[in-house]
Amino acid sequence: MEVTLQNLTKKFPARGRKNREDVIAVNDFSYKIPDGKLIGLLGPSGCGKSTTLNLISGLLKPTGGRILFGEDDVTGLPPENRGIGLVFQNYALYPHLTVRQNILFPLQNLKGKDKLSRAAMLEKADEAARLVQIDELMDRKPGELSGGQQQRVAIARALVKMPRVLLLDEPLSNLDARLRLQTREEIRRIQRETGITTIFVTHDQEEAMSISDEIVVMKEGVVQQIGRPQEVYDNPVNLFVAKFLGTPPINVFDGEIRDGRLYIGKDEVLSVKGVSDQTVYAGVRPEGFVLHKDGPLCCALSGVEVMGRDISVVSRHEASLNPAVRAIIGTENSVDTGSALVRFALKPGKVFLFNKETGERVRGQANEGEELLRP
Repeated sequence: MEVTLQNLTKKFPARGRKNREDVIAVNDFSYKIPDGKLIGLLGPSGCGKSTTLNLISGLLKPTGGRILFGEDDVTGLPPENRGIGLVFQNYALYPHLTVRQNILFPLQNLKGKDKLSRAAMLEKADEAARLVQIDELMDRKPGELSGGQQQRVAIARALVKMPRVLLLDEPLSNLDARLRLQTREEIRRIQRETGITTIFVTHDQEEAMSISDEIVVMKEGVVQQIGRPQEVYDNPVNLFVAKFLGTPPINVFDGEIRDGRLYIGKDEVLSVKGVSDQTVYAGVRPEGFVLHKDGPLCCALSGVEVMGRDISVVSRHEASLNPAVRAIIGTENSVDTGSALVRFALKPGKVFLFNKETGERVRGQANEGEELLRP
């Protein structure tokens, strides 16, 4: 099911004497979600992603704009008539009902021509349970299940009616790290098997990037960038997107362009093309550093963290806006931990320049240039 958002806007009225202005939670959001894709709505708390999901589900009414499921305008329809499946952050299972009864609940509320026989309902419940791999837990109650199992029950309950659109509101935030990884892989598998258009809300960029066909990065109700996860990571349109995506986060420096060269502090670190002389923010991804004894970027070494397949070199630089500069290098490299300094060359494709006032990307820059020093 293709979902189209046309100039979607949601305003909440001002509250109290101090805040006299309306709060715009979603601001003129237009986007066509392709049929059968998994889309991640991503951003910090308060960016409008859950509000957008609630508008799509019908739990909130938009202040302006339209919502279409295929050719059907559902903007004014109540949630129960939209054909959606909704999975909440807190699972929202009925504690006094068994797993089977929880999954059956949406089917038992069908009326008229959609009403099913008892046998048909049980068959659909069993099918949904097998899909999420909880068919052996059907006679248990939620209190007897782990967090991950409860989440699967919630997903099965949302899927049992085979909704036109599946909506997931931060479904993994209550799980531990290992279980989050396992469950997000399961969500991706289920989505691919069913082919249901799915919208996944999260503040965790790693979750969104790992399972989404496309991500929508939001800030204060405004869409910042839409695209495939790797494309957005490799080509952020502004400093906010660059800083929000990536673990460890991007390293940001005060920089200056002079005569086709990028300077970070006193260090002339990279050749650039087509950029006029100006002060900029220079963002360098952690994997954009190349350890080299004659590298142009000189940092004060703070420590080295061995992380199995990678090494994290932690250092400081006077022009860095981050508390520490983090460089991720391969374990084949050897860092002299007894030295006070560490030197790097930079990979042009991992260096981004941003306007200091607007935060917008300065194009035609380092990723089109050449390393000042090639090791």
